[in-house]
Amino acid sequence: MSEPTTFTLTTWSLEMTSPADLVPSPAPPGDDVTIVRAEVPSPEFSRFLYASVGGDIHWTDRLSLTRAEWVAQLDRPGVETWVAYDRGTPAGYVEFDPQPDGVVEIVYFGLLPEFRGRRIGGYLLSEGIRRAWDLAARWPEREPTRRVWLHTCSLDGPTAMDNYLKRGFRLFRTETEQATATPTPGPWPGA
Repeated sequence: MSEPTTFTLTTWSLEMTSPADLVPSPAPPGDDVTIVRAEVPSPEFSRFLYASVGGDIHWTDRLSLTRAEWVAQLDRPGVETWVAYDRGTPAGYVEFDPQPDGVVEIVYFGLLPEFRGRRIGGYLLSEGIRRAWDLAARWPEREPTRRVWLHTCSLDGPTAMDNYLKRGFRLFRTETEQATATPTPGPWPGA
């Protein structure tokens, strides 16, 4: 049995403090990409997105959740999932989670591997940020958004940080730690 592989993991936290910080990316050429809110919380669909987007970049924190735990996560007021579709096929998603005092965290964002490098990510991120800023319009019990933030790490795709910076996010914290490599099944075991 081999020893677990350890490595240095760097995590960067980024933020926007005004809707005016957003530098939007235009839609990809053509009319093929649409972005739609998944208005009905669906653990099965959300798990599909999570495993399909994060399978090759080591997303593991939600893989062990039960269906009930997925429902509890998704069915809270203000939690929203916005999905990019390319000609009707899910291409990626952005999920955000409102926190107290008008703070919204983008907890997951990414594209399925087949859709990366096609100018969809900047467009999806731009639309997700817009929706985070206008969250109170859809959830009147929420106070207006005053800050949108996210974190990314050295395991994420090679263009992730550049996309965040181009959209107007500013770095506010960098952390490093020793981590152990964890295998991920991708969208299904053996993928």
